[in-house]
Amino acid sequence: MARGQATADIETTPAKRELIFDAFRRWGYLQADLDPLGDLQPVAMPELDLDGKDAAAARGFYCGTIGAEFMHIPDAERRRWIAERMESEAAAPDRVRILERIVRAEIFEQVLQTRYLGTKRYSLEGDAALIPLLDSILDAASALGAEQGVVAMSHRGRLNVMVHTIGRAAAEVFARFEDVDPRSVLGSGDVKYHLGATGDFITPDGSKIAMHLVSNPSHLEAVDPVAMGRARAKQTRIGANGRERVLPILLHGDAAFAGQGIWAETLNYADIEGFTVGGSVHLIVNNLIGFTTVPSESHSSRFSSDLAKRLPIPVFHVNAEDPDAVVRVGRIAADYRYEFASPVVIDLIGYRKHGHSEVDDPTITQPLRYRKIQAHPPLWQIYSEKIGVDAAPMAEKVREELGAAQKAAEELEKVPVMRRLPPYWNAYHGGRYKAADEVETAVDAEELAAVAGTVTSYPNGFHIHPKVKKLLEQRAEMGSGKRPVDFGMAEALAFGTLLRQGTPVRLSGQDSRRGTFNQRHAALIDTENEQIYLPLAQLASGDAFFEIYNSTLSEAGILGFEYGFSRDFPEALVLWEAQFGDFANGAQIVIDQFIAAGEDKWNLLSGVVLLLPHGYEGQGPEHSSARIERYLQLAARDNIQICQPSNAAQYFHLLRRQALRSWRKPLVVFTPKSMLRNPVAASPLSDLASGRFQTVIPDSGAQNAARVLICTGKIGHELIAERTKRKDTSTAIVFLEQLYPFPEAELTAEFARHASARDIVWVQEEPANMGALAFMLPRLERVARGKPVLSVKRSASASPATGSGGAHEVEQRTLISLAFASTGTRA
Repeated sequence: MARGQATADIETTPAKRELIFDAFRRWGYLQADLDPLGDLQPVAMPELDLDGKDAAAARGFYCGTIGAEFMHIPDAERRRWIAERMESEAAAPDRVRILERIVRAEIFEQVLQTRYLGTKRYSLEGDAALIPLLDSILDAASALGAEQGVVAMSHRGRLNVMVHTIGRAAAEVFARFEDVDPRSVLGSGDVKYHLGATGDFITPDGSKIAMHLVSNPSHLEAVDPVAMGRARAKQTRIGANGRERVLPILLHGDAAFAGQGIWAETLNYADIEGFTVGGSVHLIVNNLIGFTTVPSESHSSRFSSDLAKRLPIPVFHVNAEDPDAVVRVGRIAADYRYEFASPVVIDLIGYRKHGHSEVDDPTITQPLRYRKIQAHPPLWQIYSEKIGVDAAPMAEKVREELGAAQKAAEELEKVPVMRRLPPYWNAYHGGRYKAADEVETAVDAEELAAVAGTVTSYPNGFHIHPKVKKLLEQRAEMGSGKRPVDFGMAEALAFGTLLRQGTPVRLSGQDSRRGTFNQRHAALIDTENEQIYLPLAQLASGDAFFEIYNSTLSEAGILGFEYGFSRDFPEALVLWEAQFGDFANGAQIVIDQFIAAGEDKWNLLSGVVLLLPHGYEGQGPEHSSARIERYLQLAARDNIQICQPSNAAQYFHLLRRQALRSWRKPLVVFTPKSMLRNPVAASPLSDLASGRFQTVIPDSGAQNAARVLICTGKIGHELIAERTKRKDTSTAIVFLEQLYPFPEAELTAEFARHASARDIVWVQEEPANMGALAFMLPRLERVARGKPVLSVKRSASASPATGSGGAHEVEQRTLISLAFASTGTRA
């Protein structure tokens, strides 16, 4: 008898039947018919060499065009839920609608190929079933309460999704190919298949889902945490039922899903309090190829999706050439997300009709596969024959519609904007800095005292740690003016006063609740039961809220998430803190592509704040430098703010300025380490009750000095100590608190006070090839109006700092001595 042949004469007991079905539930996906081209062959599984009607039934459920992986999930209820749906008769789909959507998707690509031959578009052909798959997910989600969808995807099929899922007009996409009004984006903008879009998805019953396709660079998976942060912000804004009403959908390529770690960081947030979105739907648009790389070169396992099984979530593989199965899986996935608030993965296995782009020839690297593809009919023809519907009139109608859209695009005079900002952005703007953007940041002493009273208190019966109790007592004295305010308290007062004014505050980072340097203690922990109390949360007024979370051990994913959150909560002060500033290099893609360039490429603003501990204190190469030079290299057209506050009051005013200004720009703050509690960096309470953030702190004790030392951060305090030690009265020490936008007017005024200065010297702790030196020298020379500007710094080095504490001390003493020497160097 052939394996799998059903026979009526073989009877099985319920227990044996369950064992048979269990085998197919566990391993059936390995023998499923998933590849339209037949290259992905079934795996020989002795466990499935079973005969009889039960085996045949189980094989029909689990070895067809859907392969379900779910037996790794430890929750029996979830496994049972999936098994019931896999082992039940599928509801009859609306096949005419499915056909019409496939026709639209594939004819759209064919028209683009014909009219814009040789232009990159990253066609969806071979995986066109993605469009009815998205329809199925969104139809189901709408019935379950979804009102908004946040979509992240890379370039493959993006233009198709813009039109058929997001709801943009085809003429708007054609206009990008026509390159309407190129002068309007000289030096800025982005390619058409990276752009974001907003629109409405209309379900068959007429319901609308407001759709948001998030802008994404060529770093394929970099958008994943950004989209999740945006979804979380939208959910937070809604409040009750926010997670039901906002659905995140993330699309991936197969090679990217297997190869790029940032999606794994993001998926790991599924059940983490500060970052969960109540489940997300992940779609792998699987072409079984990545550029020219075949699966055996892309991943070590059978499926590119296998890394997703690190979490207890289901993975559904489906053959992209069985649209009925595709639509069924979409419905199951949406239902599962809403039932269990869990992520779910769909692996849509098809092929790529053309090369990586339409100007690439894939027959060079995959000649055999592309012989099959060239001979393979389009999906709309295959499906129309299967369901017995003549699709030719439908295809002709779509061609006519797209022809009219292309003519309309030719007549456009300006590039259409394919997104609409929500009303909560109306109060904010970007562009160049104007003095009119400044705001009052001082807070009167009574208000500061009231805030201090709350942030230093805890409930009766709360068992406070003795060390924290002492810290709070000291901070209470700071709030009353009896003790100078240190950085930790200045931050708490900034947050607290903002919360009282109705400004939400959200901060995350590794160990940020306590603070890497034991400086924050925003979350008090009961020593008897480990219950958590957030004093700052008690200050929230109106719609404000205070959130502070210890993040996962991740930089790129978490910073991307917080950037995304800031995009949909512009009125909030959103901060990400690196454990050490050096570690931010793990998030360089997010910094480069979103934070620094987002406004220039996509005209999208963000007020996200990066807190990067920085300072040379003998802690070695990875705990000294936040790489000031990298942020300054990214600075142009007032795109970001880069600051290093040298005292607590400056930090207080800087944070409040960031939250209260309507000028929305990312802020990079180089925060102190050893200076956090150093008395020389503390401030009297009166400095918080008056004044504002000073971009330049002049030397109030010096007038017409012979030498002017210009510096930023900790080194300035060390220079002051050395000047005092030397009893030097001829040297002025000027703190540059804002490195960018460069405060030229303020520095010019300070230089005018020392018009007869013989030496102007830039002093920095960093090596010559790092720090602010290269950025500052030409600007300082311009301000100095012809006077030579000297510099004192460490020798150029491949590594930021020495690993020897003793060597550091020698270098630091030499550096400070040179600053007061009669000569410096020109570079």
